[in-house]
Amino acid sequence: MSEMKKTSREVSLERAEVLKSRIDPYLEAKKEIPLGLDFQDEIKERQKKIKEYFNATDEEWNDWHWQISNRIHDAETLNKFIHLTDKQKADIDKVGEKFRWAISPYFLSVIDPKGNHFENPIYLQSIPTGLELVEGIGEADPMGEEFTNPAPCITRRYPDRLVINVTNVCGMYCRHCQRRRNIGEFDTAQPRENLQAAVDYIAANKEIRDVLVTGGDPFTLSDDTLDWLLTQLDNIPHLEFKRIGTRMPVTLPQRVTKEMCDMLKKHHPLFINLQFNNPLEITEETKKACSMLADAGIPLGNQSVLLRGVNDDKFVMKRLNQGLLSCRVRPYYIFHAKGVVGTLHFRTSVDIGIEIMEHLRGYTSGLANPTFIINAPKGKGKTPMLPEYVISHGRDTITIRTWEGTIIEYPNKDANIKYE
Repeated sequence: MSEMKKTSREVSLERAEVLKSRIDPYLEAKKEIPLGLDFQDEIKERQKKIKEYFNATDEEWNDWHWQISNRIHDAETLNKFIHLTDKQKADIDKVGEKFRWAISPYFLSVIDPKGNHFENPIYLQSIPTGLELVEGIGEADPMGEEFTNPAPCITRRYPDRLVINVTNVCGMYCRHCQRRRNIGEFDTAQPRENLQAAVDYIAANKEIRDVLVTGGDPFTLSDDTLDWLLTQLDNIPHLEFKRIGTRMPVTLPQRVTKEMCDMLKKHHPLFINLQFNNPLEITEETKKACSMLADAGIPLGNQSVLLRGVNDDKFVMKRLNQGLLSCRVRPYYIFHAKGVVGTLHFRTSVDIGIEIMEHLRGYTSGLANPTFIINAPKGKGKTPMLPEYVISHGRDTITIRTWEGTIIEYPNKDANIKYE
């Protein structure tokens, strides 16, 4: 007697068991990949210690101007909160002579002072190491921004969009920064006349439909200056929308205030791209900042940088992207780290990024799938890097590989059905 044919429900249940088995490795790994939200009590205790050192009130702590004014930028002060070896202190001081560094009191509170600092993804992004001084590798300007600069403050690489660099100031100075050549020793926003010259260039070039305001970090500008610049851009008829690139909601979330959000609401259509790089950066404060911006009607995207020791793991990146969606932030890009002098110790192989992308597609919602990008050298633009899903082309079919690795043939011709 032949085996009875399975019902559709039985087939469905078997398939469900296969799918469950595919997610099990991530669910197990996830137990060891916490969000910052999971350590909120510890972060609050560290904040209390920092406030006591600076004799700061809660009101001062929540004032972004106070956070900027009290950034930690020397090993001696840092050592009050994180125990440093003599070598670490010497390396920090030595790097500081060549590359500026600073960390906001808030972002310092996210660093767990216990354990191996060189395995801590927040420490690695924030605090200099001797690896920044390896000589003979990297470039100051691998993107060739010097040669894509047709007007003050402007970088132009594409036909219909461009960047305005408005300041060299950041809430903190990330160790992987692509524009560390611009940081210098002093905080300097672009003068109003340079910003006006950038606006005039955009107004004179009617093919420009999209402007990204970046820096440094534009959120270090006052609300009044941001309001003025966005108004100037609003008044250009052919400009369809604006974008702001900022990391301050991550590293200094106190900057996002009701007053700022009320101002930004006036300038729709406006998009904001953030830079979360590790799940530990998703804290009570950063989630609140994202919620305030989203409630102001601003679509939020995230542009991670693929960094060795920070997020170069398929499960870490998935945890980050899923956590971001709960904060109403859409993962947008993962950038392969650029070849900037002093930062190449963060750089991974391109293969790592492709492996991460392979483990996102199908294994989590499409909303959690960003695009993995190489910024082609010398200003040649963003180039997507994708796993290979097309195996071969035939005359009438293509051979494709699914997210599970199944090889199938798929039609590759017009249906050619016409209405008579």
